[in-house]
Amino acid sequence: MRTITASLGLAVLAAASLPAFANPSLTVISFGGATKAAQQAAYFQPFEQSGAGKVVAGEYNGELSKIKAMVDVGHVSWDVVEVESPELIRGCEAGLFERIDPALLGDQANFLPGTVSECGVASYVWSMVLAYNTQKLAAGPTSWADFWDTQRFPGKRGLRKGAKYTLEVALLADGVAREDLYKVLGTAEGVNRAFRKLDQIKPNIQWWEAGAQPPQWLVAGDVVMSAAYNGRIASAQKDGSKLGIVWQGSLYDPDHWAIVRGSKSKALAQQFITFASQTGPQQTFSSHIPYGPVRTAALNGLPVEIQQQLPTAPANLADAQLVNAEFWVDHGEELEERFNAWAAR
Repeated sequence: MRTITASLGLAVLAAASLPAFANPSLTVISFGGATKAAQQAAYFQPFEQSGAGKVVAGEYNGELSKIKAMVDVGHVSWDVVEVESPELIRGCEAGLFERIDPALLGDQANFLPGTVSECGVASYVWSMVLAYNTQKLAAGPTSWADFWDTQRFPGKRGLRKGAKYTLEVALLADGVAREDLYKVLGTAEGVNRAFRKLDQIKPNIQWWEAGAQPPQWLVAGDVVMSAAYNGRIASAQKDGSKLGIVWQGSLYDPDHWAIVRGSKSKALAQQFITFASQTGPQQTFSSHIPYGPVRTAALNGLPVEIQQQLPTAPANLADAQLVNAEFWVDHGEELEERFNAWAAR
């Protein structure tokens, strides 16, 4: 009897251990909200359904300190993380992310330039755009120069409370060509020029700190126009708000997938990133939220009405500028300090 019981117990233990081997799990951490919901539909659920493994989805605010703490103590509980461009560069240099084998992705010519790097693969592209309420302005703005024109367009303007993006649009409004943007901003005179330009409309600026604020303010009439994330404006449009987007002079930037160094599921993590970089899943993602796919074939296969809302559509990219992540890694701290001092005056 004892032998039978012992054998039964071993059988139960063996059965209980099977799912862990047959269906391994992968912890994927992203920024939450509507983006995570789109990732769930496009990537997490289909990856699970493929039989590759279970996805445990979590969210965070993008802070590298949490990842560094895990790596430093050697207790890594996250596998794949979504990171912004500067954090990808910093984390890669600090040894917080695993190197990704580019051969797994196939021909990199199928991806937008700069979206595949040694430690990450871009997941999607978003834009900082000029938005306005078409019901409040009969003739809307067409450039950042119009944003500064308080005679033709009286009223408050919304800008993100920070140096990043704000200094860029100030220089664009002052006539700097987008291809020269970071060359000018990389000089002391260029920085002074940007702040002098901001001085011109400082009394008219309403600063925002959350992406949900610009569409809310535009609908309420609190501001006549605002810098805004394109996805937030598109979401408000979908809900019936009469908001318009000016793509000229927009600033676009990818978010990336990276693998935390020391992940016990590195092979599965690479498999997930490869899966999420395919045409079909990327099309599904962009159909749920208007952020641009990084695989060129994914864009071409989407309906025209969806393409028109995406930062990576050729017409929208034509007069847009990629945010220079390396510039902000090198100069971000000093420029944010100067911006905060200027804004507080």
